[in-house]
Parts: sequence; C-alpha cells; structure tokens
Amino acid sequence: QQKLKPDLEIERVLKQYGLRSRKEEKKKEEIYSEKKILETVKKIEKASSKTKELEFGGRIGTFTLIFLLPATVFYLLLMVKQDDPSLMNFPPPLPKLESLWETRVFGVFLLWFFLQALFYLLPIGKVVEGLPLSNGRKLQYRINGFYAFILTAAAIGTLLYFQFELHYLYDHFMQFAVSAAAFSMALSIYLYIRSLKVPEEELAPGGNSGYFVYDFFTGHELNPRIGSFDLKYFCELRPGLIGWVVINLAMLLAEMKIHHQSMPSLSMILVNSFQLLYVVDALWNEEAILTTMDITHDGFGFMLAFGDLVWVPFVYSLQAFYLVGHPTAISWPVAAAITLLNCIGYYIFRSANSQKNNFRRNPADPKLAYLKFIPTATGKGLLVTGWWGFVRHPNYLGDIIMALAWSLPCGFDHILPYFYVIYFICLLVHREARDEHHCKQKYGLAWERYCQRVPYRIFPYIY
Repeated sequence: QQKLKPDLEIERVLKQYGLRSRKEEKKKEEIYSEKKILETVKKIEKASSKTKELEFGGRIGTFTLIFLLPATVFYLLLMVKQDDPSLMNFPPPLPKLESLWETRVFGVFLLWFFLQALFYLLPIGKVVEGLPLSNGRKLQYRINGFYAFILTAAAIGTLLYFQFELHYLYDHFMQFAVSAAAFSMALSIYLYIRSLKVPEEELAPGGNSGYFVYDFFTGHELNPRIGSFDLKYFCELRPGLIGWVVINLAMLLAEMKIHHQSMPSLSMILVNSFQLLYVVDALWNEEAILTTMDITHDGFGFMLAFGDLVWVPFVYSLQAFYLVGHPTAISWPVAAAITLLNCIGYYIFRSANSQKNNFRRNPADPKLAYLKFIPTATGKGLLVTGWWGFVRHPNYLGDIIMALAWSLPCGFDHILPYFYVIYFICLLVHREARDEHHCKQKYGLAWERYCQRVPYRIFPYIY
C-alpha cells in the first residue's frame, strides 16, 4: 500500500485537474452510449428477424406455385411436341404415366449433376469473398465456372467423337424434365430439414416466416453448405445453366437428323449462338453473381432449386426445342437485324451490370470517378449517372431485348416460342417491384431522392 500510494495520489490529481483526462472521460461516455445504441439496434434486428411481409401470395400462393410451376413446364413441353402447338388446342394429349419415368434417364441426370459437382470441387480458379453477412462474416467462393464449362465442352466433344447420339436428350426430353423435377423436390426437402438445425443468424431474411409451406418454397437457410461446398451457389450457375447449352446443342443435332440436313437451319444457329453467348458471359463474369439478391437475400428452397435445375434448362431452351418440330426459314437480312437487336440488348445488359458490380466492389476506383451517386445512411451509394441514371434497372432492359431476339427466329406462326419473353417481362417487373420495396426500406430518404432523379424503372419514357 505504501509503494502504491504515490501512484494513486498522482492519478487522483490528474483526474481532478487534468483537462485531457476530462476529454477522454467524455469520449469514453460517448463511445459507451454509441455501444448502447448499437446493442439496442441489434436486439431490435434480432427480434424482427422473422419475415413479416410475405411474397408470391403468401402461404396459399406458394402452395399453389409448388404444383403450378412443374405443371407449366410439362404443359409447355407437351405443347411444343404437337403438330399444331396453338393455345387453342388445350389440353394437349397426356402421355401415360409410366412413360414419363425411366430409371436410366434419371441415372444420366444424376451423372450430369455429380460431374458438375466434381468440376466445382477442382482446385482451379481463384477464391474470393462474398459480401458481408448479417453477422459480419464473409463466405469464400471458388470462381471456376468457366473452367467447368470448358471441361464439359471437352467431355461432350469426346462423346460426339465416339459417335454418342446426343439427340437422345431430344428423344427423352420429357423424361429428363421429370427426373430433374423429382431431384429438385428431393433436394428441397433435404434443404428444409437441415435448415431446422441451423442458428437464427444463418436463416434467409426472406424465408423465415415460421410458416412451413412459405419457408419451404422461398428457402429457409441463406447459404446451405456441406463443408466448403455451397449448394445454392453451385446450382445457380452449373448444372442448369451449362445444361441449357448442352440441350440446345442436342436440339441442333436432332434437327439435322430428323430433317436430313447437312447443316442446321439459320434460325437454329441464331438461337444457339445468342444463348451460348449469354451463358458464357454469365460464367466468365461468375464473381458478379455474389452481389445479386439470389445470393445475398434469398434462401435456397424449392423456388431456386426448381428454377435452377428445371426451369432454366427446360424452359429457356424452348425456342430450340420448338424449331426441331417446326422449322422456320428466315432470310439473311432478317437474321442480320435480329443479330443487331441481340447485340444492343447484350451491350446494355453487360455494361450496366459491370458498372454496378465494379461500383459495389470498389466505389473509390479512379476508373469510376466520372460516376455520380447519392450517399445513403448505410454507407453505400446510389448511382445517378451512367446506365443507372438512365433507368433504375438498365440490366433488366437489356435482358428483355435479348429475350425478344431469342424468340424472333421462331417466326410468328405461334405464340409459344414467345412464352419466355412474356414470362421474363412478368418476372422482371415483379423483381423490380421487390427491389424497389427492399431499397425503400434500406435506404429511406436517399431512395426517394434517387427515384425523383431517375423516374423510369425499366423502359425509358414508358415504365
């Protein structure tokens, strides 16, 4: 005590007469109060982590969609097979139930899925971090989708070299769709069961309503992983998207075989080329998907599982499937005009997405100094120049223009090949409305200022 007495006396004097210590005390009080506020905010966020606003018509709507989505896919495929695929010929003749399932086809589908999983696990390509999660943690992702596409192309080329009949896909197209739907349902059940054991912080913001049907459909867990294998990220780009290109190629070969052609038709070449460009672009810019709503907000449930594994490969390839049974001749000037339209759509889509992704990754990049933005309370900025000052969702505008270009080679005899365009406009308008609602909640007054500055949503001077 005697030894400590001088030190204690000095400390008492400093506290009583030192101006610096008073400032420090004030700072300590401010820091303490800020911590208190942050703790209160976290408590409120934790209490309000349940999904209150339900999309897609709530429980009844999502229950209906679980059956409506597969029924729509099967209806479209059955209609395309008809000699006259007019909507007036409803309903199409239904096949026998036993003809819809073949174990060999399901085995081929499983082989395809796990082959893509093997390519995903290969230690090639860079590893990057995703955006911060609610707990501040960043997940790591291996970017090797383009390498997987190259390896897949090599495997398909080898099969064709050894005279494997790739049009087997065309002959058993409906059975492959049924196999993919059955697998996606099984995967969705597994995803929901495992989500019941994960911590609250790992649940999806939009799929934690407490209602079984709604959470099963939208996805309960945000980033389901088996070790380092991210199931949602894998399904988003690999089996379905690369499978789409393989299906298109199978349709091209089937057209040549059925119609005894030495070359595919100009319409089929355009459809294959446009959609190949879209897929290669997605895989080349794979890292950009880490900033999308699918990864950052949506859980992995039936909606994304069915969408990635069934809807994308079997609905997006509808134009190529249609051209096999309903060949459409187009002239070279018409083909050139359609190609120009696709190029315009692609330019808008790619440049707008690149602008957004580069700004999100590094707003201080000197290359982006020409862009003006509105600052928000979250620390992020809302672009008001460039493509994002033209309309609020220029990437959607480019998407819709490309979708139209994919359908035009099919001619105007039937509306069925244009289902993709109609569906895509409805999807993007719904997604745009969801984005608007999400941004309004997140950015508040800054978003209102942005909307005043950029009044048009997708279509300039129209919507």
